[in-house]
Amino acid sequence: MLKKVVRTIAYCILGFVALSFISTLIFRWVPIPATPLMVIRYFEMEDGKIDKTWKPLSEINSSLPLAVVTSEDQKFEDHFGFDIEAIEKAAKYNQKHKGGKVKGASTISQQTAKNVFLWPSRSWIRKGFEVYFTFVIEVCWSKERIMEVYLNVIEMGPGVYGAEAAAQYYFHKPASQLTREQSALIAAILPNPIKWSAAKPTPYISRKKAWILQHMRKIELKEI
Repeated sequence: MLKKVVRTIAYCILGFVALSFISTLIFRWVPIPATPLMVIRYFEMEDGKIDKTWKPLSEINSSLPLAVVTSEDQKFEDHFGFDIEAIEKAAKYNQKHKGGKVKGASTISQQTAKNVFLWPSRSWIRKGFEVYFTFVIEVCWSKERIMEVYLNVIEMGPGVYGAEAAAQYYFHKPASQLTREQSALIAAILPNPIKWSAAKPTPYISRKKAWILQHMRKIELKEI
């Protein structure tokens, strides 16, 4: 009986691993049709409107990937899904400020894995799945593909997902025509795009935009 249970569990685990790798390999070339968060937001919103238009990375102004890397994950090109130094700093900060606002250290790869495959919640189980799927996409996708998926599925406003929808929603233009300032504004609101607006930035968002623009130049200089 015990052997049968163990065998069943082993088959389930192997099936899950195989299915996750197969689906990730398919999404290496196929656009993501929807994410769990999109489905949840659809039922939460009164009008149920989801605005998203998939665009290849080549049709998104290069200032936007640079802006989100500057704001969210400056070691994106160098790490294998996880920024260990940032995780250690966040752990020390959260230990020191117990009961306060929790500081995160999720990379763009982790955020992509979470958005594509998982439900939005805070639990050790979901975090474990996030680590697993981050590893899977780092194995199966290039950094360019991870960025392309991220910029097409991430929530950027109320019912607004991806760079193209955000560019049209906030600035009435395609993502290919975003300016550096507009890209920095979009990157600045990503931690909470429901609370903040790129079209009507608060003083805090304006300061963050200026910081992003300044560090975008520094990152560009490093790459020369």
